[in-house]
Order: sequence, then C-alpha cells, then structure tokens
Amino acid sequence: MADIIAKSEAFLTKWGVSPASIDMGELLSQFTDEMERGLVEEGQSSLQMIPTYTKVFDKVKKGESVIVLDAGGTNFRTCLVTFDEQGIAHIENFRKTAMPGVKQEVSAKDFFSCFADEVERLIDKSDTLGFCFSYAATITENHDGIPLMFSKEIKAPEVIGQPVGANLLVELARRGYDVSKKKVAVLNDTVATLLAGTAASSEVPYSGYIGFILGTGTNTAYMEANAKIGKVREFEGSQIVNVESGNFDYCPGPLDRAFFDSTKQPEQYHLEKMISGAYLGPLSTIVIEKAIEESLLSETFAQRFREVAPISTTVMSNYLEMPFNTGYALVACCEGNEDDAIALWTIINSIIAKAGKLTAANLAATVLKSGAGTDPRRPVCINADGTTFYKTEYLKKYTEYYLHMYLQLERKRYYRFVRIDDSPTIGAAIAGLSLLNS
Repeated sequence: MADIIAKSEAFLTKWGVSPASIDMGELLSQFTDEMERGLVEEGQSSLQMIPTYTKVFDKVKKGESVIVLDAGGTNFRTCLVTFDEQGIAHIENFRKTAMPGVKQEVSAKDFFSCFADEVERLIDKSDTLGFCFSYAATITENHDGIPLMFSKEIKAPEVIGQPVGANLLVELARRGYDVSKKKVAVLNDTVATLLAGTAASSEVPYSGYIGFILGTGTNTAYMEANAKIGKVREFEGSQIVNVESGNFDYCPGPLDRAFFDSTKQPEQYHLEKMISGAYLGPLSTIVIEKAIEESLLSETFAQRFREVAPISTTVMSNYLEMPFNTGYALVACCEGNEDDAIALWTIINSIIAKAGKLTAANLAATVLKSGAGTDPRRPVCINADGTTFYKTEYLKKYTEYYLHMYLQLERKRYYRFVRIDDSPTIGAAIAGLSLLNS
C-alpha cells in the first residue's frame, strides 16, 4: 500500500497536481496585485474588479416590500420580499419560469417582454425592484446593469449592451403602467450573496463582508474604499466590488494547461476551471488519462474507464465519499485491483485538495485586500453559496484548512463562514430597498 501511495504522490508532484505545487505566499501576492491593477484601469488585469455602486447599510429597511427578480442559469424567478421587525425576510408570491433565450434565440423585445410578463403580477405591490442578474454585466452609477456577454446557453445577442433595468421599465410603460416612481437595482449574484450576509443575525459584530459562490462557476465580492478604485469618481465612502475572480490568470502545472487548451476559451477563467463544478470532473479526466498513460493505473482500469469518461464532478466526488460502493462508476473501474483503487483515491483527493488551496487563496486575498478581520472579536463574514462548495467531498474541509493555516495563523486575519438560504433573493431585496435611502 505504501508503495502505490508513494508512486501516486510522485506522479502528482511531477505534473503539478499536488497542492504542494502551489506556493501560497507567491499566489496571494499575485492575486492581490491583480486586484489592485483591476481597480485602477480596465483591461490591465485578469480580474475585472467591477464597481457596483452598491453600499452596505447598517440596517435593512423594515416593513417595506420589494419586488425581486432573479435571472440565473436557465431559470427566471420572481417574488415579493418583506423584512419584519426582527430583520427576517419573508418571501411571498414566488414563481419560477424559464429564462428567455434558453431554447432558441430571442430578440431584445421578446427578452424584456418575458421579464415584464412576470413583473406585471406584482407591479402594484412595490415601487422598488431588486434584480439579481447572474451574467457578466457592467453596473452603472444609477444601479442599472449592462450585459457584457451571456453564458449558460442563453441566446439573446441583441440584449448585449442594453441596460436591463431601463428596458424592463420601458416595456412596462408600453403596457400602460405608470413607472415614474419605479426604481430598479441590478446586481450580480455574488454581490447579492454579500448583501444577504449583512442581514444575517450574529452574536458577534462583523468587521467586513464577503460574498462567495462556488457552484457551476465561481466568484467573490467584497467592500472597497472608493479612494482605492481608480475607475470611479467618488473618493469618499466605500462600495461593493465584484471581483470576477473565476477569471484569475494562474496555471500551476502542465496538466492544468492541457485542460485549459481543451476548453472553448483557453485563455480565460483559469481559476474557475480548476475549482468549479463545471470543470473539476473534466480536469480529473485528463489527470486520470495521464496516470493511465504512465501505467500508474492498470490496463484493465483503462479499458473500464474509457466506458465512463469523461467524468463529472459528482462522479469524482462520489468516489471519495464511498470508495467501496460498487454502484459508483469509478469504484467499478477499480474492482479486483487494490492498487488501482488506492491510486485513484490519491489522485482525486489531490485534485480536490489543490482546488481547496486555490479557493482558500481566493478568499484569503479578498480578506486581505478588504483590510478587515484584524480583530479576532470582529471577524469577516464570508457568506458562501454554491452546491460545489458544500457537496463536493472534502472541498470545504480543505478550503477551511488552508484558510486557517495561511490567513489566520500566518497573517492574523479572522473570518467566519455563514450559509444563508435564498441568498440571491435576499440580497437583491436589500439592494432594492437601499434605493429608498438614495
């Protein structure tokens, strides 16, 4: 057993798959440098560092209802949200439909018409709308969002460059509604996740807030002083910055590069391609195929693996979770060969450990850049959302391990994870209500 583990670890070190291949000090320095460059000028960094013109308020406005729209993935959700006197969000009149542009390409007119169809049923309930728009978009000073591109199979090219909040109101006005008092706050889902963290009850005061998503993709958001954001004209106060951290340009090893080159956009979203749910499985496939090529895994395993490859993130996670469950595809690939089973576990575990270290670097750099968390009594609140983070075996565990080691023990910064259900909805509601203060 010791021999096959040693051989597996030597293979992982050779190809840069081991978490030890990542120099955390160097990585944190590179990450924070990229953040600073992205704050100063467009196009100078792999991190877009998008200003959101959204602040964090000490208290959420109580008793006021807000219409919430949530356009994310392939679903479009609408509801009405009201915070009671205890600050608890009450979600009512919830409805989910398909996002326009999923099945076929739609015009801009049809795109905004679909949104208006869902808002109409709630239009008399509130004059404020919080719109969680989970696609890459520039946020304007008046809190509108201008799409830069669509992902997740949405086909609506005419909408690129069109302010979504303004166009929604135009469509509602065309239908005869008085929208003169209506206000729309458009925000990214990661920004909404940060805002949801501000509304969570806590027995300790927080010194800062971070929104973090690790699901199909990944991203972070944090609070930054306006004086440090060269792309904005304000020099007083602070605002939430959408880091777009999944695009961080970093490549620890040759197999990561081989995987990047196999994707549609090989020069973009490097961090996302090493840690997120859409990519961990396919990345593992490349690593396992290299292990087969170098005879670390047997020919019998190779024949069986060809029948199930490429594997998904769920499939690789299942193997770590229950490596003796013969109902799982990768367990069946190893049947009858203990060395194959141990080598495969060591490989997949290392890929997850490396992903955890990279995730910790993302969060650690964001905490450091925020300047918060220096007082252990007042930690940074990290509201973490996303099924990959919580459901991929060992990923959260490794992330917390590396954060504790490199952020808390070495750099004396303190943080606390929270998990808030319906974070995008709650955060969008808070953003909509914040317009009442502006």
